[in-house]
Amino acid sequence: MKLDQIKEIARQHAIKVGKMKKAELIRAIQQAEGNETCFETGKAGHCGQDACLWREDCD
Repeated sequence: MKLDQIKEIARQHAIKVGKMKKAELIRAIQQAEGNETCFETGKAGHCGQDACLWREDCD
């Protein structure tokens, strides 16, 4: 997903984007949605969240 799209999703959750990096934004969105803040934490292989919006970009 492109950064502009991620920033728009963040704004929809009233997250102040500022100079946040992609991973920080995604984790902030995950937190705002009540999900585990696991993006790019090395858990992709065993998180069990196959339908996650961020799955394709997660390592």
